[in-house]
Parts: sequence; C-alpha cells; structure tokens
Amino acid sequence: MKSDIVLLSLTANPKLAQEVADILGIQLGKTEVTHFADGEVLARSPDNVRGKVVYIIQSTASPVAERIMELLIFIDGIRNAKAKEINLVIPYYGFCRQDRVARPGEPITARLIADLLNTVGVNRVITMDLHTPQTQGFFGCPVDDLSPIPLLGEHFRASFERSGISTRDVVVVSPDHGSIHRARDMASELPNSSIAIIDKRRPAPNVAEVMHVIGDVKDKHALIVDDIIDTGGTIITCTEAILALGARSVRVAGTHAVLSAGAVERLKKCNLAEIAITNSIEHPDPYWEVISIAPMIAGVIRASEEGAPLPEAWMNFY
Repeated sequence: MKSDIVLLSLTANPKLAQEVADILGIQLGKTEVTHFADGEVLARSPDNVRGKVVYIIQSTASPVAERIMELLIFIDGIRNAKAKEINLVIPYYGFCRQDRVARPGEPITARLIADLLNTVGVNRVITMDLHTPQTQGFFGCPVDDLSPIPLLGEHFRASFERSGISTRDVVVVSPDHGSIHRARDMASELPNSSIAIIDKRRPAPNVAEVMHVIGDVKDKHALIVDDIIDTGGTIITCTEAILALGARSVRVAGTHAVLSAGAVERLKKCNLAEIAITNSIEHPDPYWEVISIAPMIAGVIRASEEGAPLPEAWMNFY
C-alpha cells in the first residue's frame, strides 16, 4: 500500500473500518465526533491529511440524519485540510428507497443526498448493493456499486453442503420484481439451482402483500435474496407463501439489516432455517449469521491504489 493512504471512520461502522485497516496492514486514522446538547455536530480528524488520499467509511443508517450530518461536516473539514482526494465508502446508502416521485409533491431524497455529497467535494463513492441502479446517476463523481452476492453465495454453498442439501433442490427466490437480478446472480453461485419470483404489492409503506409465486417451490429448499431487511414484513409474508406451497425450508440472504423496531422479534418467530446478512450496518448483538464485507472493501481500496481492475463478480450489473 502507498504511504499517502489515510483510512478514517466515523460512528456508523467502527468494527468494519478496523477490520479493513487490519486487512490492508495500515493504521486506522483518528477521528473526533462530538454531539452537542442542542443537536449540533462537530466532526474532525486530528491527523495530517494534507496531500493524502483519504478513504472515509460511514453508513448512513439509523439515526440517519445524524450520520449524514457527521459525514458532510467531516468531509468539509477534510477538504479544508487540503486532502489530495476524498473517497467515501458508504456501505449502506440511507434514503436509497426514496429514488423517484411516487406521488405528486414527493422529493427524490436519494438524489438530494448525492447532491450534498457532490457539493462538499467527494471525488469517488464506493457503496454496496444500491436499492435501484438509477441512484448511481445522481452522483457527479465515479460510483462503484459492489455486489455482496459472491460473499453470500460462498456462505450458502457451504451451508447447504453442511446440511446435506444438493443445490439441485434449492430455489432462489426474488421477493419482488426489482430484485430479480440478485436472484439471478445468486442462482449462478449455486449450481443447478432454480429461480422463483414473488409477485408482491405494497398497499402502504412497510406493508407487503404477496399476490402470486411465479416458479416451482414445492419440495424445494428456498433461499430468499433481498437487499434491505427493514421491518421484516416482506420476509415473513414471502416465507408464509412459500411454505404454504410446499417448500421444505426457507433461508434468507440480506445485504442491509436495517431492522426497525420489533423486526428482530418478528423474524425470530418466523419459520426460517437460517438468516445471513452483511455488516454494512453494525448491530451490537445479532442472532443471525454475519458475513463481513471488509475483505471486499479492502480489495477495492488495494486495487484502486495499485491501478488494478476490479473483479466483475464484485460489481452490480443490472
């Protein structure tokens, strides 16, 4: 690694950032984040970043507004300190579901956040499994949208093998039409598996209704692949529909464990054989299997600094 690399972390992903630093063999830089009584935020790095290539790791997960303000204020300070280049590693991009106008008068908040990051001077964004592809176009800088499927696929290949389950008996399930590309890529990771699609509608925010299941799930071991697990409603309704059609078991692969209030308790009651998620959002005591994305992030940073191409399997192509 070049000596002019500085890796910094704010409050959202301290464990992930330390793991990335350990893999790269570099020291994680120092940061100071202060939240004042009136709600204001001060974020700075006491390290010298003048002329340095800086990588900042911060997911904009709950509390979303605080995470975003920390990030904007911190980046402004890094720019004022004359950093050579500012790269933002944002494993989970908050407000990603507000990416279009669904009703008159609604904002496109995913674009607004991108505009703010463009304004403070981000040179490049590295993110993980954006909710929809158009979000990349909201940025005025290069965006690398990484796919967690190779990591999750490796985990579930080993999991099925340990359970004595042939991948011929596995059906990869997309919980809606928008996640078909994730199901397709996961099926490629599980040789001879098949694909099914849930025809789902949302009558209200955070409310999911299954209309139809397209594909054969009877006597299969189902693996639901989704990007965001929020209230758990989609997972629960899809699991009930799949089991009602004769599936032998249901597992879940998720990228971003948002897990709003009560989600963990609801998922524990659901008849699931396994849940595996990434650590794009850190939780103090998860009961599910956590797949670390640190090797992938470290690999992207190393490849960038060495001028090497990224493996195509790591990238999201919609």
